[in-house]
Amino acid sequence: MPSGAARARHRAAVIGDPVAHSLSPVLHRAAYACAGLHDWVYDQRQTPPADLPALLDELAAPATTDPVWEGLSVTMPHKQALLNRLDVIDPLAATVGAVNTVVAQRPGRGAALLTGFNTDVAGIVGAVREVGPGFTDAAAAGRIRAVVLGSGATACSALAAVTELGATDIVIAARRHAGPGRALTAAHRMGLEVTALTWRPGDAASDAEVAAAAARADLLVSTLPSGAADTLAAPLASARSGSAPRNGAVLLDVVYAPWPTPLAGAWQVCGGAIAPGWLMLLHQAVPQVTLMTGHTPALEPMRQALLEALARRGDERR
Repeated sequence: MPSGAARARHRAAVIGDPVAHSLSPVLHRAAYACAGLHDWVYDQRQTPPADLPALLDELAAPATTDPVWEGLSVTMPHKQALLNRLDVIDPLAATVGAVNTVVAQRPGRGAALLTGFNTDVAGIVGAVREVGPGFTDAAAAGRIRAVVLGSGATACSALAAVTELGATDIVIAARRHAGPGRALTAAHRMGLEVTALTWRPGDAASDAEVAAAAARADLLVSTLPSGAADTLAAPLASARSGSAPRNGAVLLDVVYAPWPTPLAGAWQVCGGAIAPGWLMLLHQAVPQVTLMTGHTPALEPMRQALLEALARRGDERR
């Protein structure tokens, strides 16, 4: 331990498989530094699905030595697998069907109560509102068309987010819709009426159908991993060719590296605003830090740390 450094008394981490790419440590460490939480540490924890039960046991175990486990940030593939493994699920996370935050609540000396939350919804809403000022609390007064690409855990969160942003006409485009963890099931649970498009990426007719829906959207949210939405870029540009620029329309693409994605490039040419994936990551981290530490962090130091980390990654790829 460096001279003068505070002894670590509290511990948190981001888990996933893979997890090495995660920038959550950058955000949380910046938040701790700004808030003066010098006895908090935050790491990455590579966690294959088979290791998840043991990790949760470790998290919940009675605190006997420092640092004490306080919480987890959760990435794929655990956001839905956790639902049946925690003691308590926050109502929003239960309705959405996805957990991205676990807090170890320790009322006494015994085992912790593990509670699951969802801050991805807040992350999407915050990112869209930052780049699209028209998406305010009053946005529901008009007819807002939203398209969600994908049907997994983040897509389930996106449905709740686009509804909060005022969407009244929602399309889900994905390869698969059936199953308890899919966005269509979450939509039924939320009482939403949505249109489901079965999308076959790489099939020209299917790509054109989804691109046409996206071109009409006021809000497009891609929850797909890097490269998965690339086949939409050309048909989207074609669908918008000759049309008026989409001033006020917003694309949120959860990918943050490499950037820009072909989908983001096509959307920008069409005149729409873009919320990159790192902006969602930033806005979801603020309530996540608050849930774990009890302190509301300052947004701008976290933003600056994240942008510097992204710039370093870009330099490393050159």
